[in-house]
Amino acid sequence: MFYEVSASVVNEYHESGDFDGFQLELFRRLSCESPVNAENFKNIKTEELIEQVYDSALASYERHGKVTADQAMPVITDVFLNQGQQYQNIVVPITDGMKTMQVVTDLAKTYKSQGRELIASVEKYITLAIIDNEWKEHLREMDELRRSVQNASIEQKDPLLIYKLESFNLFKAMLERINGDVVGFLAKAGLPTAQPQVREAQAPAPPQQRVQTSRTEVPQFAGSGSSGAPRPSAGPAAPGRGAMPPPPPRTPPTPVRVDKAPGRNDPCPCGSGKKYKQCHGQGA
Repeated sequence: MFYEVSASVVNEYHESGDFDGFQLELFRRLSCESPVNAENFKNIKTEELIEQVYDSALASYERHGKVTADQAMPVITDVFLNQGQQYQNIVVPITDGMKTMQVVTDLAKTYKSQGRELIASVEKYITLAIIDNEWKEHLREMDELRRSVQNASIEQKDPLLIYKLESFNLFKAMLERINGDVVGFLAKAGLPTAQPQVREAQAPAPPQQRVQTSRTEVPQFAGSGSSGAPRPSAGPAAPGRGAMPPPPPRTPPTPVRVDKAPGRNDPCPCGSGKKYKQCHGQGA
């Protein structure tokens, strides 16, 4: 990727002889200085200039990565020596000055490799994240292309041929964007501050504990048992002085029996001998 970006910058500015634009683009995209001066820039061959720019950009990136690892190592060392038995991974914020990403790296490997594992994790994480975003954008562009080529038949053109040509150009443009974004981020990637605020990843569940109040002790629930029900951290507190007594057990309610209402022509339940509709059921 570094070589492709180096070749792109050289091809864009070398033919036109724009040395000032060449220097600015090297600093913007590769965070390095020009390996040649203005006079040599005009006389050197394009292929040779690409190789020199690539070597300069790669050397600058390696120095920058070592500085980032050295800045993160004090905190990583402290976490590993004091809490290395509890945590397997550690989260390190990495920024290019515009956006920040949280990179997860193996705590033990990073400590033993003196930060080289952190740089490898940054490279993998940033590359995958940018590829994922660019692929989503590429699929959106392909969907728009599919809708737009449907009108080609009106102009008596082959929609399939146009779709193949344009989709290939879109794919090449996506690869160029991926190379530029990955290299641009990695060339400027670093910790937000000189003292990184790293935090542990995959922290274990909090220990079982009780919350002490002024009157009573309330047991807290943590985790789940094998049956899926919450498992208390300890047994219920014994009622003592000032403790709230347990509520009395609830008595199940007695079912209410509802008699069937008499029909309009049935005898009235009052015993008058009249029909229900002529006695108490007149308003029913």
